[in-house]
Amino acid sequence: MTNHMIEAGKPATKLRSEALAVLLERGLVHQCTDIDALDETLSGGPITAYAGFDATAASLHVGHLMPLMTMRWLQKLGHRPIVVLGGGTSQIGDPSFRKDARPMLEQRQIAANIASIRRSVERLVDMDGPDGALLIDNAEWLDEFRFLEFLRDYGSQFTVNRMLTFDSVKSRLDAQMPLTVLEFCYMMLQAVDFLELARRHDCRLQVGGSDQWGNIVNGVELGRRDGRKLHGLTVPLLTTASGAKMGKTAAGAVWLHPEHLSPFGFWQFWRNTADADVGRFLRLFTELPIREVERLSELQGAELNEAKKILATQVTTIVHGPEEARAALQQGDALFAGEGEVLEPTHRLPLKMLADGLGLLELVVAVGFAASNGEARRLVEGGGVRLNNAVTDDPRRRIAIGDLQADDRLALSVGKRRKALVAFA
Repeated sequence: MTNHMIEAGKPATKLRSEALAVLLERGLVHQCTDIDALDETLSGGPITAYAGFDATAASLHVGHLMPLMTMRWLQKLGHRPIVVLGGGTSQIGDPSFRKDARPMLEQRQIAANIASIRRSVERLVDMDGPDGALLIDNAEWLDEFRFLEFLRDYGSQFTVNRMLTFDSVKSRLDAQMPLTVLEFCYMMLQAVDFLELARRHDCRLQVGGSDQWGNIVNGVELGRRDGRKLHGLTVPLLTTASGAKMGKTAAGAVWLHPEHLSPFGFWQFWRNTADADVGRFLRLFTELPIREVERLSELQGAELNEAKKILATQVTTIVHGPEEARAALQQGDALFAGEGEVLEPTHRLPLKMLADGLGLLELVVAVGFAASNGEARRLVEGGGVRLNNAVTDDPRRRIAIGDLQADDRLALSVGKRRKALVAFA
């Protein structure tokens, strides 16, 4: 199996497929099993492609956004996406590059997670019409297998020798951490997913994160043994320009579901993008024309802040819809300008926290501006924290009911870029 490592915007050969050219231009391709063969397949007419997501939480997060954007682009360019929500594989959990096993989830929790995730997915791909995207639960076939039947039909198609060569397994073993037989079988289940989708829906391409490379290759090879020509493509790991893994804040993951992170909180995450990342994120996470992306990427100083607002509003429109994006932009303008009425709070905390005696350091941590009280203390003592627009440098400061503004709110900021409007109820 050829492992083509791809540099964004620089295909190995001249491409005939518009879809593959666009994905490369946007920086959405990291590895491909055979880029020339995939180019030929995509240029031959519409195909079906899939990306899978386990329902280990009630929401997908920003790390899932690149494969979803890849599926969105494929659909815009005439191909049909399938999004697999892993009701079957979630019962195990993908061990790839993890140091320990995932907690086992009950089927009732998995079903609830799938129902919640559907809401985000349905915004990102078009479900309407005869060629609309499909949402499929892999429990549809995985739950039907009997153990001996599965071993007979598929166990002989995989060798332990081959499976041990994949980095996702090697990293766990090299760290001398246990890898259960249950987890080891996960890559077999994902390979079977690809084959089942090929048989049922003529699916010929799997898209996944770079940590899924081994699992994807297994599926392509299983399809070849079944006489099918399948393809695999991975998107890059989501990192900042500094090389740090992106997708989490001090408050936790950047969720796509509005009940786990408000649309404004999501907007604000993108508005706070580091200067060096603006151009790349505009390319990856928006549908703006490349010329406009390049123009915005060249802006400097205060003008670059406008590019960040465009980035935040464009991504929020895709994930949460245009109305929520407009409201977030209005709220952001008011909050960052320090004037006007902010329509919605950015954070909500129980009023009981004030009654119990809420310390300033606890508040800074609660809104995600610091990961610990120690970090919050350094920010406060450094004069970087403002409460209701006044510098507050006393780490012993307690927040009282009297500190609240209208509608039981207070404004908190750290530096010039991190601002929050906290409502207590």
